[in-house]
Amino acid sequence: MNEIGGNALLARVGALYHDIGKMEHPEYFIENQKYLKNPHDDLKDEESAKKIIEHVTKGVEMAKQYGLPEQIIKFIRTHHGSSRVEYFYRNYLKKNPKGRVDEGKFRYPGPKPFSKETAVAMLVDSVEAASRSLQQPNEQQLEELIDRLIDGKLEDKQLDNADITMREINIIRNRLKKLMKSIFHVRVQYPSEKAKA
Repeated sequence: MNEIGGNALLARVGALYHDIGKMEHPEYFIENQKYLKNPHDDLKDEESAKKIIEHVTKGVEMAKQYGLPEQIIKFIRTHHGSSRVEYFYRNYLKKNPKGRVDEGKFRYPGPKPFSKETAVAMLVDSVEAASRSLQQPNEQQLEELIDRLIDGKLEDKQLDNADITMREINIIRNRLKKLMKSIFHVRVQYPSEKAKA
């Protein structure tokens, strides 16, 4: 965060509180379903998306109830911007290939991130969440995942209101790649002796 001129302490505290809305119904979030039946199995895709999206509004309500400062509430509001809940959106499209889709039912209400700190929170949150689906990724898989997620946020214009440059986004991109490789303990693969011969 310091490398891009951001407030590291603010970003850290915002990151700690950004998902407090999940406490209202933790069972709807994959990270809490290890030994539980997935409640989304009994819901329509639009209903599932609504349950996921609600963690933002519930988080803002909780933050206000407990007197968190507006600076931190902004992280809760903006960490998904106006992005889509992709899994349920794509699932809906598979089930309804010729049907009309109200994309608004699958989008977070926003607003989009407006600062370096909230933009970084969005990027880190999306990378962390998506990386959970990887079993034992190699270096290339991690890099491709991070590039796809960050490029997707840029294409969806989620960072257009943020006070962050492309150079700074690429610094964050490279830091995330390094961090995720260390989390997954990815090591450089050396050619075997047979491959050399």
